[in-house]
This record gives sequence, C-alpha cells and structure tokens, in this order.
Amino acid sequence: MDIAALSIAMHQSQLMQNVSLAVTKQAMDFQEQSTEQLVEMLDAPHPTAGHTIDVSI
Repeated sequence: MDIAALSIAMHQSQLMQNVSLAVTKQAMDFQEQSTEQLVEMLDAPHPTAGHTIDVSI
C-alpha cells in the first residue's frame, strides 16, 4: 500500500469518527432538551387540582 492511499484511508477514518461523534452529541443534546421539557411538564400543577373534593362514606 502506498503512502498516499494510507494517508487517505487514515483521514477518511478520522472523518467518519468525527461525524459519528457530532451526530451522537446532537442526539444527546436533543434528548437533554426533551428530558428538561418533560420534567417541566411534570412539575406544573394540574389545572383542576384543589377545585373539587371527593367525599364518600
């Protein structure tokens, strides 16, 4: 294998690794945002909470 082909193969490998890391980071950022939105939704009080009393004997 000549040096030029080896150099190209090494750079392509590095590029694929960098792209993979970038895509993974985007997925993690998206998941973090989704989780934050879910937590905010769960922390919000229910709109009808405290308006009715369930009394049974």
